[in-house]
Amino acid sequence: MDFHNEINNDIKFLAKSEIRLKILSELKSGPNSIQELVKKTKITYSSVSSNISKLEQKNYIKKIKTKYYLNHKAKIYYQTLMDFKESVEIIQDYTEFWDKHDLNQLSIECMKNLTDLNDCELIKTTPLDIYKTHNTIKSQMMNSKSVKAIFPYLHPEYPQLIENILKDNGNVELIIPKSILNPITSRIDAEIRKKSIKEKRLAIHLFEDDLKVYLTLCDETMSFGLFKEDESFDQNRILISQSKKSQKWARNLFENIKQDVIE
Repeated sequence: MDFHNEINNDIKFLAKSEIRLKILSELKSGPNSIQELVKKTKITYSSVSSNISKLEQKNYIKKIKTKYYLNHKAKIYYQTLMDFKESVEIIQDYTEFWDKHDLNQLSIECMKNLTDLNDCELIKTTPLDIYKTHNTIKSQMMNSKSVKAIFPYLHPEYPQLIENILKDNGNVELIIPKSILNPITSRIDAEIRKKSIKEKRLAIHLFEDDLKVYLTLCDETMSFGLFKEDESFDQNRILISQSKKSQKWARNLFENIKQDVIE
């Protein structure tokens, strides 16, 4: 049996039993006896005992005196399963955000760490508020001293928002397509622009090809948008979050695309 198949079989063995997953969850927190597992999981003694035996036979757990301990491989498999479960839940919770959208510019690392977005909020425009997504992003930028952003297109208000941040001695770092460089920079006060570049508070990275993601990373928030499969930007929905995990995810996405620019 090759290594790949062995891992697949291990994952299948653990995933196909809710009882085994509950046992692993308790043992991941610390060693437990069978009696303790029965009490915590509210599963019958016979079912716990039977599955403990199966886990022990496959060397996922070991018994020391009266308590069972989880080994390192089982901990990794269990965490992998839980991460996958969370990723599936994120996709299901925000199906309309992910479905029929272009994900090609998301790195493998970003895709793997989708669970970092589990506390995001989906912001959608409505017939009564067609500017809801833009106004949400605008509010974030207006209340920030530092902004990292990936702008695949130019909104008329972006130059003024950027100028205001720079005027207040803030920092702005942009990744944009070449086609919108002049329309953005020409609408920022020349003295403020030159002074900010000299003081390294304004940096602009030009992307040769079309950008397929939208991102703003502000002082305390991040917002993230995608293009639809027809290559138009979906201005009707964005994900936003204030969590540290989501901001880290957004920063990684920014740096990955920035690396593509540098290379």
